[in-house]
Amino acid sequence: MTLTPEDVVGVLQGRGWEATIVKQSECSDLVPVESSGYLKCVDGRGVDHTNTRGPKMLGGVYAIAHNRGLKTTDDLQDICREVSEKGYIPSVHGDGDGNMLGCGYCKLWLTGKFADLDPVKGAPPTYSADDGAAAVKA
Repeated sequence: MTLTPEDVVGVLQGRGWEATIVKQSECSDLVPVESSGYLKCVDGRGVDHTNTRGPKMLGGVYAIAHNRGLKTTDDLQDICREVSEKGYIPSVHGDGDGNMLGCGYCKLWLTGKFADLDPVKGAPPTYSADDGAAAVKA
């Protein structure tokens, strides 16, 4: 099944959000993605490295695993290899205190908060936030 922009708009509107499709030419402040950039979460947290022009998505590699229904550190490492093969750098983040559960997406998934959306894919993974971070670093 292919997910279209119209599908995304429908899901967001179904949850009460305002959503529209815009053309790239209508967005003068877009920053181009560079092939050697970090694939990272977009929670608004500042970063301390300059290579941030990779793709962004809520949850980063955790979101890829969650949306594919993959729940082991081996699965996470496979995703990281896939991201690397595409030329990007996989990454995860914690909070300022070094707590890897500081990623909101990771915390929601690990605590089962996505289970109402899909009982299979939304079920928590088999690893902790720290184990997931170690798998991404490996």
